[in-house]
Amino acid sequence: MAVITSRFADGLAVGPNLVESAESAIRQAVEGLSGPADLVCFFICGEDPDDVARAGQRAMQLVPEAAVIGCSATGVIGDAQGVELSPAVSAWAASLGEARVTTFALESLRAEDRFVVIGLPERDPDDRVAIMLADPYTFPTDAFIEHSGEVLGALPIIGGLANGLRGRGSVRLFADGEVYDEGAIGVLLSGPIQISTVVSQGCRPIGPTMIVTAAEDNLLLELAGQPALARLEDIVSSLDEDDRELVASGLQIGVAMDEYAERHERGDFLIRGVLGIDPEREAVAIGDVVEVGRTVRFQVRDAETADEDLYELLDAHVEGGGRVDGALLFSCNGRGSAMFGTPDHDALALRDTLGPIGIAGFFAAGEVGPVGGVNHVHGFTASVLVFSSMS
Repeated sequence: MAVITSRFADGLAVGPNLVESAESAIRQAVEGLSGPADLVCFFICGEDPDDVARAGQRAMQLVPEAAVIGCSATGVIGDAQGVELSPAVSAWAASLGEARVTTFALESLRAEDRFVVIGLPERDPDDRVAIMLADPYTFPTDAFIEHSGEVLGALPIIGGLANGLRGRGSVRLFADGEVYDEGAIGVLLSGPIQISTVVSQGCRPIGPTMIVTAAEDNLLLELAGQPALARLEDIVSSLDEDDRELVASGLQIGVAMDEYAERHERGDFLIRGVLGIDPEREAVAIGDVVEVGRTVRFQVRDAETADEDLYELLDAHVEGGGRVDGALLFSCNGRGSAMFGTPDHDALALRDTLGPIGIAGFFAAGEVGPVGGVNHVHGFTASVLVFSSMS
């Protein structure tokens, strides 16, 4: 008779008593493992930050032998479902064998005209991935991630921006027995462990690819030798009514990650928002600084496109070989019910494609994950950390 072993498991508990929910979710996850837990992650949605802190402290007490991280959120994911804006706790536990697990807590200090981040763990050549949970109100996540390659090299960073139902001041972060109300926390995984990342930005290109021929800060002044605004107007005028509505509800732009690719299609871009236009300069303002010479393409996003994008990326990942054992999911709080009409969409997509494995996560205020081998902070994205069997 075959023996089924579980290296990853998840748990979910819904109810107003967050301490009881934390106990239930943690126990579900830990008891679902075939061996001892080496890493436990948990996520808490609750109205009162003090209640969230107490639940987090209790969660950490239940698994003193494991490395433990967690955060508050406006929604949690576990047991193949999502729970938004309601008291709930999800948990995820992993038996990682000989892999090394190092927790960390980051603090940002202002030094003259810049921020200095302290608390990064020492790097080893066999470091595989960093999972990071950050308070978006107190930690300069965008700047840190943008410059992470200078300090951490090619180390992938994946995770999300935590939040609380009361916004600023209600975020709580948890790491190895400590409760933090600012900064960022996380865990570094090293050694013999098979991981990969999937980042679904959920957009569809419209119009042609174009070279940026003039730009200033975050303003696109010229695209393919013509005023950027004129280029955009030409593209929008050629769309059907449905796509024009998508443009009106939130136009995006994709920056090609591989300038030398023969074609640039969906999934080949880093997606950034279009913030507005400057009619006097005939310019388009975007949520990033793009250098002259880069290739860009305007994009739209809707539920159908986001659904197709996530399933296609996950299916391609499965076809790549290797048995998937577990996953952590960081899904934008603008997805879920707001985009798909149900909070369960992303969790079910992972269950449908990766199988009945241990999957948990939370609805984030921004998602962190690599695109084209470079770490970025995203919006409206599902960032997934996948754990597979060692080949």
